[in-house]
Amino acid sequence: MVSNPVHGLPFLPGTSFKDSTKTAFHRSQTLGYRNGYAIVRRPTVGIGGDRLQFNQLSQAELDELASKAPVLTYGQPKQAPPADFIPAHVAFDKKVLKFDAYFQEDVPMSTEEQYRIRQVNIYYYLEDDSMSVIEPVVENSGIPQGKLIKRQRLAKNDRGDHYHWKDLNRGINITIYGKTFHVVDCDQFTQVFLESQGIELNPPEKMALDPYTELRKQPLRKYVTPSDFDQLKQFLTFDKQVLRFYAIWDDTDSMYGECRTYIIHYYLMDDTVEIREVHERNDGRDPFPLLMNRQRMPKVLVENAKNFPQCVLEISDQEVLEWYTAKDFIVGKSLTMLGRTFFIYDCDPFTRRYYKEKFGITNLPRIDVSKQELPPVKQELPPYNGFGLVEDSAQNCFALIPKAPKKDVIKMLVNDNKVLRYLAVLESPIPEDKDRKFVFSYFLATDMISIFEPPVRNSGIIGGKYLGRTKVVKPYSTVDNPIYYGPSDFFIGAVIEVFGHRFIILDTDEYVLKYMESNAAQYSPEALASIQNHVRKREAPAPESESKQTEKDPGVQELEALIDTIQKQLKDHSCKDNIHEAFQIYDKEASGYVDRDMFFKICESLNVPVDDSLVKELIRMCSHGEGKINYYNFVRAFSN
Repeated sequence: MVSNPVHGLPFLPGTSFKDSTKTAFHRSQTLGYRNGYAIVRRPTVGIGGDRLQFNQLSQAELDELASKAPVLTYGQPKQAPPADFIPAHVAFDKKVLKFDAYFQEDVPMSTEEQYRIRQVNIYYYLEDDSMSVIEPVVENSGIPQGKLIKRQRLAKNDRGDHYHWKDLNRGINITIYGKTFHVVDCDQFTQVFLESQGIELNPPEKMALDPYTELRKQPLRKYVTPSDFDQLKQFLTFDKQVLRFYAIWDDTDSMYGECRTYIIHYYLMDDTVEIREVHERNDGRDPFPLLMNRQRMPKVLVENAKNFPQCVLEISDQEVLEWYTAKDFIVGKSLTMLGRTFFIYDCDPFTRRYYKEKFGITNLPRIDVSKQELPPVKQELPPYNGFGLVEDSAQNCFALIPKAPKKDVIKMLVNDNKVLRYLAVLESPIPEDKDRKFVFSYFLATDMISIFEPPVRNSGIIGGKYLGRTKVVKPYSTVDNPIYYGPSDFFIGAVIEVFGHRFIILDTDEYVLKYMESNAAQYSPEALASIQNHVRKREAPAPESESKQTEKDPGVQELEALIDTIQKQLKDHSCKDNIHEAFQIYDKEASGYVDRDMFFKICESLNVPVDDSLVKELIRMCSHGEGKINYYNFVRAFSN
């Protein structure tokens, strides 16, 4: 609550009272004079004579306080970090001032000019305060031009002072090595730089022109030439103007001839012709650039000039009735020059414009001269002679040195040592062939078939290899497109015809069933079912004794016959005593099987004749799956 400052009463309506002792309500005087000067005084009392509550300080004290630094309160002020030093060669790198100037050169030995004005460019390099003077090169001027003064620091007086960019301006003369250059203008960068440094530039001036050069620009006086044709005018008008034509020379009718491409140049300045060769990469020809040197080309000769010795003397105007001109070279026409007929099939754009302006010929299309390649001759193979495979015989027709046909390496690696074995009988009307049994071996790696006939005792037929490894062609297949037997053609009851002999499949081993089940997509459902049914019947228990079943099983009979034959042939072999014990050492599970690699190592250590044909067949019949061999039946062949 605010109190009354006089009476100490609350400042509320009805409780405030006026001070009746106050009689003066004027403002205090703040203006006055001292020693004749007007001064301003700070009032000490307010309206009504109430004293003002503030420090009464003089102006001098206020100025003293304003000049004092707040060191006691804030401490010593920190100095601002100095600016980074940038050297001149970095700050002004690639910054060059360019001035346009000229100097006057006396010409004492000429009657047509007394002096010559030469225009130059003065470059000032800010990075090292060096200067250079360069005169633009004018074509065919006859004056050494270019760099007049190389880049260096230039002295401006005898005391050794050098020119600085502050000494350069427009409209001034500077003397360098005794030559006075008058600066007339500068580029935009130079103008902005000098103005930023506070230098006032003079107004630009016009570049002085060389009077003799301006005189040469005036039109030449025309002279009347008495001759009918002005060669000088032709030279000056058509200088450096060349017609270019693309032509071919077809010499395929002659022996060892060919179609070659050339470029024909027709020079309008003197009506000469040049023929250049077009070389391709690895074309086998020497890189001669010209077929015919630049010369005038005769078109029609006089009658007596036909027997003229052209190889000795050159043809002159007396022997020529007409020369080749530009109107004779037309795209799509042939012309004969020096005994060779060239066909022009194209030209460049300048030549087309020239013919349109000079002769009014607008239609000069490009002609396609590329020869279409003949269709390749289909290679026909000679009829098959019956020796070897068709693929091997065809290789003699593909190359001079025949190579073996390409093999499916991936298939050979995947199906290596995979063999499908089948038991078959020969379908023959001869009674002696009805009891003959054959073992078909199908090699999945090469799609080849081999046939082995187990020897039967007292049969009168020598057993062994019936057919070596080879591909067997199906009957009714053509010689050009032979179709070979595949794994899907072998199943129970299938008839396989091998070179005129028919075989009927009767039995398979267990690996064939596993292969067919894992590759069921290659076989028909009927073929897979025939194998499965046959295996079930073979594994089903028979009511008869095991001995009678063994006698009826043809595979067991063949095995027994083969073991009997080996026992007779190898009855005196030295490995019969300990062969069974050697296999039992490595057969720790007593399963009757050992690995194939271990089996051959044991046979090698015991000197078993594994290279014998009968022993090989016994190993094959004792094989179980891919990597196991039943050594029980194998050992029986070497026991007493």
